[in-house]
Amino acid sequence: MAVSVEHDKRRQKILEKALAVFMEDGFENATFQKIADKCGITRTILYLYFKNKREIFNYSIKQFLFSVEEGINSICSDESLDSAEKISQVLLSILKQLEQSRQLLYVVLNYLLHLSKSDADPEDRVRRRTVKLHRILSALVIEGIKSGELKKAKVKIIHDYLYGFIEAAIYQLTVLKRENLKELKEAVVFAVNQLKAR
Repeated sequence: MAVSVEHDKRRQKILEKALAVFMEDGFENATFQKIADKCGITRTILYLYFKNKREIFNYSIKQFLFSVEEGINSICSDESLDSAEKISQVLLSILKQLEQSRQLLYVVLNYLLHLSKSDADPEDRVRRRTVKLHRILSALVIEGIKSGELKKAKVKIIHDYLYGFIEAAIYQLTVLKRENLKELKEAVVFAVNQLKAR
């Protein structure tokens, strides 16, 4: 049992350091050797934990998304908030995480562009990585409609409307190189208030 725990701890440390390599060098320029060097281990030892850099990258992204989901789950379980407040806080929390992870966003976009040059489907990759987030947003919308806090409307339409703020944030931070998302955060609060039943 202790060997398994040590293996998991080392794997976790490798992922943290590998993410730094991806953020510094981008997906295409990051190499297995650079990751091993950053971790202070040999490539042979690195192969004991991961089979290639793509696997390391995928696990690094999963780890990042897990930390985002932890924050979201704490908001969702806060019973002092109504559905609209939960939706606003979830979206604002995500936007804050995105602002803090601008470099990671560049790496992810670089990776998705790399995939689009091959036969891979980048949209499918994004969908698989964000499925929990989609479910959480939809659940909050359903909760709000059922409780009468939100206007009655198709859940998918409201969900897509709200998720659009996340996509807009990524675009503004990476393509437009905005320093912050102040205006978008104000738009989120305004938009969620418009969804409230009067």
